[in-house]
Amino acid sequence: MRVIKFGGTSVGSADRMKKVASLIKDGNENVVVLSAMSGTTNSLVQIANYLFEKKNDLAAQLIEGLRLQYFAVVKELFEKSESQEKMKELINSHFDFLVSFTQDSFTIHEEKAVLAQGELISTALLHYYLEDQNINSRLLPALQFMRIDKDLEPDYFYIKENLKRLREEQGECKLYITQGFICRNAKGVIDNLKRGGSDYTASLVGVATEAEE
Repeated sequence: MRVIKFGGTSVGSADRMKKVASLIKDGNENVVVLSAMSGTTNSLVQIANYLFEKKNDLAAQLIEGLRLQYFAVVKELFEKSESQEKMKELINSHFDFLVSFTQDSFTIHEEKAVLAQGELISTALLHYYLEDQNINSRLLPALQFMRIDKDLEPDYFYIKENLKRLREEQGECKLYITQGFICRNAKGVIDNLKRGGSDYTASLVGVATEAEE
């Protein structure tokens, strides 16, 4: 087992994502940890700031601009029209979720959910691109195994047991994709591992899977 982490710049465009795909289909058993696409987290932070300031119109404008950027990535990444439509639906589900925050009160708990969307989208794009290229992979949702305790430290036992469970449920595969940065806290609420969190995720996954590299 190897754990391979790619930062935002490495998945910052359709071309770079294709390059990542070519690197990870090497026949080894790999867990691939992804950050959000370059620039996305900064945009999500700005969206959250606008929502805190009750500048909902500005937040909505930024959300729609980011949605269009992802539509462009989808068009470049996927050749088949049916694949493009499928991915546009997925992108819309994430951005409609973001839009929902412009219509209600906004707290720090919602902020963490907003910030999580970048990693959720990047991993979905790579996973479905691999599927489109007939490369077998499994998506391991970090929100189902990555958790911090009441002291904001990693819950090592929970991480190891639930990562093992998810891999068993997904069935035998040599290529797993998961999100860096995001997790749940001791209350089960979406949280994150702070800046540099994707590196932290990769390290924790390496320990949990007893990775050789």
